[in-house]
Amino acid sequence: MEVVPITNIVLNDAMTMLKKTSRTFYIPISQLDLGLREAVSSAYLCMRAIDEIEDHEQLEDPLKVQLLMSIHEAFESPHVIEETQKVLSPYREVLPDVTMQLHEWSLLCPTTAFPIVSRYMAKMALEMAEWVQHGWHIHTEEDLDRYTYSVAGMVGEMLSELWAWNDGTQSDLTKAVAFGRGLQAVNILRNREEDLKRGVDFYPDGWGFKEMQQYTRRNLDIADAYIADLKEGPALKFCKIPLALAHATVNLISMGGSKLTRDAVLKIVNRISK
Repeated sequence: MEVVPITNIVLNDAMTMLKKTSRTFYIPISQLDLGLREAVSSAYLCMRAIDEIEDHEQLEDPLKVQLLMSIHEAFESPHVIEETQKVLSPYREVLPDVTMQLHEWSLLCPTTAFPIVSRYMAKMALEMAEWVQHGWHIHTEEDLDRYTYSVAGMVGEMLSELWAWNDGTQSDLTKAVAFGRGLQAVNILRNREEDLKRGVDFYPDGWGFKEMQQYTRRNLDIADAYIADLKEGPALKFCKIPLALAHATVNLISMGGSKLTRDAVLKIVNRISK
């Protein structure tokens, strides 16, 4: 009987979970070569697991802070798998599967890439805990910059480090932050009504749709410059898809729409993949 390596099982689970949780990232991640695919899948799902805690509608803020701080400590320890399981197991009935499988997503990451991923996981969990603790208060553009860095800009930085880990691809970390920040700003534009309903306002004081759209486009323009600097290869191929979808979504929102249809997404992906 053939024994299927545990990495293959976890990777299959990861790709299934990616398809459920993000149509934006499932396609470019699924197209990556093995090795880099595991690293980026691990990183994305770990971050999604943490994000689900921050956004959870049933958890009280003090518990969110406690969980996020404990995850921060787990990723700084030499026993990430055991520690994350210990932290999350009492909340199996309330937390989503993507969060409860955090240890699996950690296991998926190649050993040599894990120090990169774990460092950013620890940092993101800590900063998310601080945002929850302070009620996501955003009053200035500087506040917005700090928030979008905490939840997405550092993802751009981490991806840049993974590109270098994979094949030595060099990139501009400042522009990498704008890549992540721009994608998050699109989400803020798109989810405006939902955020306000749950009592969170990511718009700085005095800002309306016009100002947030300008902020989003400004960061997406820098993101365009980020990928223009990348050499041909998996990093460039990966980044083109979410960036094109982000531009298309902003254009749609500016015309009164809200979310790209599945057909529109597939057309964009097919055009870029040719």
